[in-house]
Amino acid sequence: MPSFDANAVRTRFPSLSIPVASGELPVFFDNPAGTQVPSSVIDAVRDYYTHMNANSGGAFATSRASDAMVAQTRALAATFLNAARPEEIAFGPNMTTLNFALSRALGSTLAAGDEIVVTRMDHDANVAPWLRLADDHGLTVRWVDIRTEDCTLDLDSLEAALTERTRIVATVHASNAAGTINPVARIAEMVHAAGALHVVDAVQSAPHLLLDVQAIGCDFLLCSSYKFFGPHAGLLWSRYELSESLPAYKVRPAKDKSPYRWETGTPAFELIAGVGAALRYLASLSGESEPTRTAFEKAFTAMRAYENELVTHLIDMLKTIPHVYIAGITDAARFSDRVPTVIFAHERLAPLAIAEHLAKHHIYVWDGNYYALEIMERLGRGDDGMVRVGLAHYNTHDEIDRLEAALRKL
Repeated sequence: MPSFDANAVRTRFPSLSIPVASGELPVFFDNPAGTQVPSSVIDAVRDYYTHMNANSGGAFATSRASDAMVAQTRALAATFLNAARPEEIAFGPNMTTLNFALSRALGSTLAAGDEIVVTRMDHDANVAPWLRLADDHGLTVRWVDIRTEDCTLDLDSLEAALTERTRIVATVHASNAAGTINPVARIAEMVHAAGALHVVDAVQSAPHLLLDVQAIGCDFLLCSSYKFFGPHAGLLWSRYELSESLPAYKVRPAKDKSPYRWETGTPAFELIAGVGAALRYLASLSGESEPTRTAFEKAFTAMRAYENELVTHLIDMLKTIPHVYIAGITDAARFSDRVPTVIFAHERLAPLAIAEHLAKHHIYVWDGNYYALEIMERLGRGDDGMVRVGLAHYNTHDEIDRLEAALRKL
């Protein structure tokens, strides 16, 4: 396969070629909060409204076309996640909403004194639902710590947290702050050995790593398409027997079979059309015409190699900026254990001041805690957080050079 051509990719994203008032192109390093979308996604949303805008289950053409589109997208999402069957995929507004629905259903199967395990690495979307569940049902919460020197999960802490009363373990696949990739397959083995269920937040891994729910071995996995070049929609994968057996909260006339029992109310069909387009876009990066599992594998292999070049450039550059501290894995020999999301702080300047300075140079980064409350507290950055630079496959080395020039003007 030829080397990754980021410039060719960029032509497929309209927002990347729209200059600001000064004539410069903005630099989108805010990707962990939401990526830009290719033209094909925009077209798919518009096409839905033009040709199939109807509710589900009707006998007429637009309703049947809409239902067919959803079925096709569900099957494609199953290929993307390597699910055993399309019925294991449910769509929703976002990962957070789906996770609250999942936690509520699981909560009805638990008893006071049962235990839930969460980590100090996770986005609060995979912490707060379980804390609330514990409050509602009298459950015990056990915490897994991180190693602050490199922002990796302390697996000894996880082992210590697992007991005979453990029922649910919620972990992140890749940190939305430090970019650390957790060994989720190993964690799933530990969780199942304790007789518990494993919930994985894959929001930040989905744009960078090809997910495989069967290889991971978890019981539930959640992600959001607006993090992988699609519209604002979420996906929940559930192991089929669990999806069918859990007491999902639904209206009475809704189908009581998966995945419909998890898709409460009328879905945003136009966004589901966009999800399908985003998945087809990702597969197309392989150079193949059909969005097969092999196409996804080739595409992510190419993206991963290119993003590794970018994050190496970024971290090497930040190491040369005076007074800058980088949290997380910074050893190039270990970059296979991280995604290209990097956080840093300055000894003298607040993260917000840096973000505002970069914004004046039309470079978009995030500051604060990005809802990763626990990891920021453990790093001693609970008040102001850190600056986050999140790379995607449409970013370039030239953009990292622009970031360096702007930082040296601080």
